Amino acid sequence: MLGGVGSREPRDAPPGERWDLAQANIARLRQPLGDPRVAEFVAALDAVYRLAEHSPGFVWRCATDEGHPGVDPTDPLTVVNVSTWRSYQALHEFTYRSRHGHFVRRRREWFDSLPGPTTVLWWAPANAQPTIPEALARLSVLRRYGPQPPAFGIRQRFHPDGRPERPWSGRPR
Repeated sequence: MLGGVGSREPRDAPPGERWDLAQANIARLRQPLGDPRVAEFVAALDAVYRLAEHSPGFVWRCATDEGHPGVDPTDPLTVVNVSTWRSYQALHEFTYRSRHGHFVRRRREWFDSLPGPTTVLWWAPANAQPTIPEALARLSVLRRYGPQPPAFGIRQRFHPDGRPERPWSGRPR
């Protein structure tokens, strides 16, 4: 169902191959990046990126030459963040339990609400660097078909081999 994205799915991998959790999220700014009403958000980007890059389990993030998130080519107000992590737990800790969580809780100050899922997850071969077009294609799959191994959400996740994952409580076992 993921036609055209061109990445191999985990269940087609040789035994023992390692996978990273790729994540992409989109958000539509209320104002353009240079507008003073989003200045606090923009000013925090570099510190939040450094925090991510030094977080346990962080692998890689997609960045423009300026270091900022990408932009959806069909809408310059829609920013796209793509990164890879060793596990969902590592991504969750950074997103909600670090200083980044402060900005997540304030997102409505800077971003419009969007219909449908705004975050998509998938398993990528270790050290892969997913592209923005790939991320947008996977988000489209999630929105059209619902959660499945090639494109799933935070609440209904899958293991790299395609088996559904038990919901994670956010607490270590």
